[in-house]
Amino acid sequence: MIALIASFLCAVGVFFRDRGELALEVLALRQQLAVFKRKRPRPGLSCLDRFFWTTLRRVWPGWSDALEIVKPETVVGWHRAGFRLYWRWRSRPRGGRPKITDEVRGHIRRMAEEYAGWGAPKIHGELQKLGFNISERTVARYLRRVQSRGDPGQRWLAFLRNHREVAVAFDFFAVPTVTFQLLYCFFVIEHGRRRILHCNVTRHPTAEWVLQQLREAFPEATPFRYVLFDGNSKFDSDVVAFLKVPVWTPSERAFRRLGRTELRNDGWGSCRCEILDHVIALSEDHLRRLIREYVAYYHQDRIHDSLAKDTPSSGPWNRSQT
Repeated sequence: MIALIASFLCAVGVFFRDRGELALEVLALRQQLAVFKRKRPRPGLSCLDRFFWTTLRRVWPGWSDALEIVKPETVVGWHRAGFRLYWRWRSRPRGGRPKITDEVRGHIRRMAEEYAGWGAPKIHGELQKLGFNISERTVARYLRRVQSRGDPGQRWLAFLRNHREVAVAFDFFAVPTVTFQLLYCFFVIEHGRRRILHCNVTRHPTAEWVLQQLREAFPEATPFRYVLFDGNSKFDSDVVAFLKVPVWTPSERAFRRLGRTELRNDGWGSCRCEILDHVIALSEDHLRRLIREYVAYYHQDRIHDSLAKDTPSSGPWNRSQT
C-alpha cells in the first residue's frame, strides 16, 4: 500500500519536471525494466497491482502502450474475473429456506430404501409423526437424489414368482410368408411349467377371433387367477369380461410388460428363433402345421433352464391332468 502511494506521488511530481529530464528518466527506467524481464520473465503481481491496471485501463486510452510486464489480454482477463466476482457477490444467497439437516436426510433415505413403494406423501406424513417440520415438496425433491428406490419391475417379478402356478399370458406375433403376406400367430402360455395352452394362426385378427381362441384355450373352469396381456386394441372389453379379470390400472403397466417378456422368451420367442427364422411359411395351413409340430416338440423334448433342465410336459401338474 505504501509503495502504491509513493508511486502515485511520483506520478504527480512528473507534471512539474522538465521534459528532457523526464524523457531521460523514462529511458533509464525502460532499460532497467528490460534487464528485469530478462532476469525474471514472469514477475509476481499482487491484487493491488491488478486493481491498478484494471482501473488505469478504464481512465487512460493509452494504457496498453506503457504496459510491459504482462500482455494487454491478461489485463482484460483480470477485469472480466473481477466482473464475475462482483456479480457473484451481488447474487449471493441471503437467507431463504433452511437446509435439511443430516438427521432428516438420513430418515428420508432409510424410508426410501426400506419401503420402495412409499412416495413423498407417505414419507412426509411419517416425518411429521416423528416431529420434523418439513414440507412435502422438500421431501419429493430429495427423493429424486436417492439412487436406490427399488425397481417396479422387480416387485412385479416377485409377484409373478409367487403366483406363477395360477398365471397365464397371451399375445400375437407376425410372420411373413413367401408371398410377403402377414400372418398372425396367437399364443396362450401358462407360467407354472411354461406350457403352451393354445396356439392358432389367422390373417385377420379381430376381437371376436381372439374371444373364440380364449374359449378354446379355457373351455371350462381352470385354476388360473391372473391373465397378462398388453394394450392391443384387439383385447377389448369383451375379452376382459370373458376372462373375468379387473381392468389394469396405469400403475400396473410394468406387470403387463413383464408378462409380455415372459411370453416372448418362453413361447413365441423360442418358436421364432428355433423354427421360423430358418423356414419360410408358404401359406396359413403350412404355418399352422409348423407351429403345431413345434408345440409338440416344445412340450415333450425341449428343456428349460428355469425348470431345472426339465421339459414342460414332465411336471406334476401335467401328469395329474393326464
